[in-house]
Amino acid sequence: MATGSPKTYPPMRFNRMEFAGSLGDLGTLLPITIGMIVINGLSATGTFYVIGLFYIIAGYYFRVPVSVQPMKVIGAYAIATGMTAQQVCSSTLLVSLFLTLIGLTGAITRIGSLIPKEVVRGVQLSTGILLMSQGVRFILGTSAFQQTGNVAEPFFRVQQIGMIPLGLLLGIAGFAVTALLLNSKRLPAGIAVIAMGLVAGLLFGDMSELTTIRPGLHFPELLPYGLPQISDLSVALFVLVLPQIPMTIGNAVVASADLSKDYFHDAAEKVTYKTMTLSMAIASGASFLFGGIPLCHGAGGLAAHYRFGARTSGSNLIIGCMFLALALFFGHDGIILLHLLPMSILGVLLIFAGAQLGLSILDMMNRKHMFVVLLMVTVTLTANLAWAFLIGIGCAYALRSEKTSI
Repeated sequence: MATGSPKTYPPMRFNRMEFAGSLGDLGTLLPITIGMIVINGLSATGTFYVIGLFYIIAGYYFRVPVSVQPMKVIGAYAIATGMTAQQVCSSTLLVSLFLTLIGLTGAITRIGSLIPKEVVRGVQLSTGILLMSQGVRFILGTSAFQQTGNVAEPFFRVQQIGMIPLGLLLGIAGFAVTALLLNSKRLPAGIAVIAMGLVAGLLFGDMSELTTIRPGLHFPELLPYGLPQISDLSVALFVLVLPQIPMTIGNAVVASADLSKDYFHDAAEKVTYKTMTLSMAIASGASFLFGGIPLCHGAGGLAAHYRFGARTSGSNLIIGCMFLALALFFGHDGIILLHLLPMSILGVLLIFAGAQLGLSILDMMNRKHMFVVLLMVTVTLTANLAWAFLIGIGCAYALRSEKTSI
């Protein structure tokens, strides 16, 4: 290619592998999204619109698969404590402003360059283990969301087949189908396992819910909860935003951008710390305006899309158009359609996505580097990923001294 000629990117594909890959991250995306809509009262229409647009615009800009996920620290805490929609929306606004600041000033590029590779791998392995363990909980019916309703499949009328929990049966069957078809191009595992889940939803789900759906044309409402109050902003800052920031920088920016380079090499040249930060800032800003959930990227989501077959940004357009259609034609009722997917099937997706992400540590051969990785996993499991990220950075720099050994 001649010097100065425009960069060419791989063409978007819309085949069954891209379709399967587009579904790979539903295990992460749907449970927190549904929980924040149902428990925290956020707008389903606004959430689905912004998710759809975020997927599509990110795919067009970055030209490689990019994940779209809820901000997990904010989502998990908001669901667990039943925070109000106004408080969650306040956190979405504050996160958007913070990301805009560090993105436009270029501070995120400097921050990213100071984070050692072993810390990035620690974030990836820790996130992978969290995804896998959450997937197992979904199958066993022991996640916080399932325990809230005291049922393994909260939206199903049938919970057991004989003496065996339905979720366990579906989880085992889904795991077997996924493992058998994981590398199949004729029948991709993502399509097969989601189709199996939808059939189970039609057979065992609460059909009375479906009769309440009224299709039409639906559009998001601007600022449905009004402008944030000072009290809401204060609570959001200290309870939701500050704990979220380390995880956002570590996982959604640095680990996600680095993983994209590992997967797509030169095709991912637009995936930088700065562009990833600003794209999240814009998406969360739009989500605030329409009463939706705070959104980010994530290494786990990218690993899920890639593991199930996504290789071009066509996968982003596929899943993005699906969420836009859900918002446009069903509005708030769109959440009822999502109830057809069993939690156990989402758990299967999480297990395989987590494994794919965790295996990124295979290039860590140095003993000191592996110590940092394992320390971060331990801190993540006993405290949280935000603390693991900060402790990992400190440990990595301390171990650079020749006076230390492991």
